[in-house]
Amino acid sequence: MQYKMLLSISKQLANGLEWVDVPEWDTKIYFTSSATLKQTEEVVKLHQDKKVMEALVTVLIMRALNEEGKPQFKMVDKFELMNSVDPEVVIRVANHILNQEPKADDIAKN
Repeated sequence: MQYKMLLSISKQLANGLEWVDVPEWDTKIYFTSSATLKQTEEVVKLHQDKKVMEALVTVLIMRALNEEGKPQFKMVDKFELMNSVDPEVVIRVANHILNQEPKADDIAKN
């Protein structure tokens, strides 16, 4: 029950942004619910090149924001994210961001 409550809380909006709690980093990662075409293109290319973990790190770099809506990471953080961060955390947070993308059916309804 408490787990379900935490999941629903993570979908709340803060300053128009969605967020996911990352207790391992003692922070919340904010993000918008959709990526730009350029962002999507870069992530898809990495995935097609079988660089799945690099694609997930790229999602974090491009999409993770702080509470003020400013980027949480920069491209110079890529090496550290790829080599010094728990991959389970990267996978969980990046997948959470990606799973919030609007679905084609939802867009068609608008």
